[in-house]
Amino acid sequence: MTDKRVLFVASEMIPYLPENEVSSLAYESPRMVNDRGGQIRIFMPRFGNINERRHQLHEVIRLSGMNLVVNDMDMPLIIKVASIPKERIQVYFIDNEEYFKRKATFSDEEGNLFPDNDERAIFFAKGVIETVKKLNWNPDIIHVHGWMASLLPLYLKKYYGDEPLFAESKIVTSVYKKGFEGTLNEEMLSKVKFDGIQDDDAKWLENPNYDALMKVAADYSDGVIVASEELSDELSDYISNLSKPVLGYKSIYEFEDAYHQFYEEKILS
Repeated sequence: MTDKRVLFVASEMIPYLPENEVSSLAYESPRMVNDRGGQIRIFMPRFGNINERRHQLHEVIRLSGMNLVVNDMDMPLIIKVASIPKERIQVYFIDNEEYFKRKATFSDEEGNLFPDNDERAIFFAKGVIETVKKLNWNPDIIHVHGWMASLLPLYLKKYYGDEPLFAESKIVTSVYKKGFEGTLNEEMLSKVKFDGIQDDDAKWLENPNYDALMKVAADYSDGVIVASEELSDELSDYISNLSKPVLGYKSIYEFEDAYHQFYEEKILS
């Protein structure tokens, strides 16, 4: 991976959020690329339950300040950054008072999904892409972890399809079992269509459950990694029928060589 540029976009990541399958691999995979001589950038949402003082987050003024349009609303984009101790790794945080200030990640105290999770996902996808454009950093690979990041492949290929910075970028999506129960806002498809994305391009979002979001991400990726030992039958069948490179499940204890080989031989070749 020497000198290859890999952009990691994650819903959640240790040490900023509790340890689970997504947050652990979202941390370990960039650490692996970093250790093997690659250049990395990491983005995640700045959820309100991330302790800014403990993790020493600070705003990057030169990257903040633009407004992103989500469903005809102007939403200010704030960029913060922190460094992971001992790893020489920086993490960029996508922030917005309306979407991310609340002291929780995806659901309220009763376990109900936030009704604007669909808009948060749209804002996150656009925020990452616009910030990478400001950094003028063209990634060789963009690796997506977690459902809050799942719209990134769709937006890169359709909304930002003419953006030269990403013309050579390859997208990899890791598909996990961990998702959510029920569906996101039933108006999600119309909000995506507001950005000029056609019905057929995002048809799965008519019923925006977890499997649907993963199907959309897989459709617009150049390769897929099965990141959990078990997926739903629907997702397993869908992935097995994809006509693109798929890496089968590897545990967190054995993923490094397999991911490295997948990047080099299946995605970049």
